[in-house]
This record gives sequence, C-alpha cells and structure tokens, in this order.
Amino acid sequence: MSRVLVGVKRVIDYAVKVRVKPDKTGVVTDGVKHSMNPFDEIAVEEAVRMKEKKLASEVIAVSCGPTQAQETLRTALAMGADRAIHVEIAGAEYETLQPLHVAKILAKLSQDEKADIVIVGKQAIDDDSNQTAQMTAAILDWPQGTFASKVEKSDAGLTVTREIDGGLEVIKTKLPAVLSADLRLNEPRYATLPNIMKAKKKPMKKVSAKDLGVDLSPRIKVVSVEDPPVRQAGAIVPDVDTLVAKLKEGGHV
Repeated sequence: MSRVLVGVKRVIDYAVKVRVKPDKTGVVTDGVKHSMNPFDEIAVEEAVRMKEKKLASEVIAVSCGPTQAQETLRTALAMGADRAIHVEIAGAEYETLQPLHVAKILAKLSQDEKADIVIVGKQAIDDDSNQTAQMTAAILDWPQGTFASKVEKSDAGLTVTREIDGGLEVIKTKLPAVLSADLRLNEPRYATLPNIMKAKKKPMKKVSAKDLGVDLSPRIKVVSVEDPPVRQAGAIVPDVDTLVAKLKEGGHV
C-alpha cells in the first residue's frame, strides 16, 4: 500500500478582508484569523479517503511556517492524518518563502519518508501561485496529475481526471506521483471533537529547512503589493445610441 504525503499551508482565512501594509511590502497578518488553505483541506480529505479505501497505509501532513503552523497540522491530524511534520520557518525567511523552496522541502521529505504519493492543493488562496505541485514533480522526476477532480486506483498506478479550460482530461500515471487537488475533487469533512482531542496525542516532528539541506534564499523579490483599484460607479443611459456613444467615448469599441 502507498504512503501519502500531504502539504498543508496556513493562510489568512478566506472570510477575512485582507488589508495591505502601509509600506506596501505585503499584507497585514498580525492579529488576523488564519486557517488551512481550502484547497489543502481537499488534499487532506483525498489522502484520508485513500487510507479508508485501503489504498494507502499512512497519511503524513507537512507544513512549512512559524510555530502557528502547528495549529494547521493539528487540523489535518483531526481530519484523519496519522502524523505530522512541521518544517519550522520563521521571521524574514518565512516572509520570502517561495514555491520553489516548498517544492524542494516536499521532495526531500517524500524521499526520506518513502512516500508514493504527494498531494497538495492546486494553489494557495494567499499568493495564488499554483506552482508547488509542478515543481515538486519536476525535482523528483515523478509523473504529475494536476487540477485533479477525480482520482481512482488503476492496475499500473492512478487514473486522474483533470479540470482543464476545455472541460475534463483523463490521464493515467504510474506511482510514485504528485497530485494537486482541484475544487470538485471532494468535500472535506469537519473535524469532530473526539478527533480533535485524539489529534493532540498524534506525533508531530519538528525539523528545519537546514536539516533537509534546503537553501531558503529568495529567487524573486516582491516590489510592491497594492489594493485593486476601486470600481467606478455605473451610469444608467436612456437608450442604445447613448450607450454606443459612451462606449466609443471611453475607447471600449
């Protein structure tokens, strides 16, 4: 049976209105509610379902970040993951942590833990990079099934239904493989109180990027973070001719 490694990220909660810092170097995170990235919840749910179907022997949750990332890992454990690995990254290094760094960390851990499947959310709702799964697969030289809306076991490995612009694409991959979870893959379960209590006793290992031999020097620099422009007020026009004239005036037609 397979061993599954699942990446989970602590992000600002989706219901929180994001505020840009006055110096435009990023967004305000202090005193703001955080939770697990919604796409990563779907990834955890899929891994747990694999274990329930006897397709996986163990589910290991991994998160990179400060001490608070342990809360996100406890949520994954309460959902059904067996154990967790916290890659502690704090301060300035966490501020400049990029998908390539996370991909290298996941690749190293998947080799150390002898994982057969790596599952992550297709993207994080804070930076929307959509790069980690693809980079992890490239570093490991494993096949990848990204934007997965359905994953089934086949004789040789996995059959993955992918969401693409033109509809759906079905691919077959051998194991080991890297998957990224799309929105319609499943509906994550809520962690019950008994499972939340059990999660506190499940093992969580703490390591550093240095322990894994991963250099966290940033490859890109964020020049500026800004709020989107305020939408202009609409106007009601009396007829089609006026509408066409207004569109021409604004250079839209």
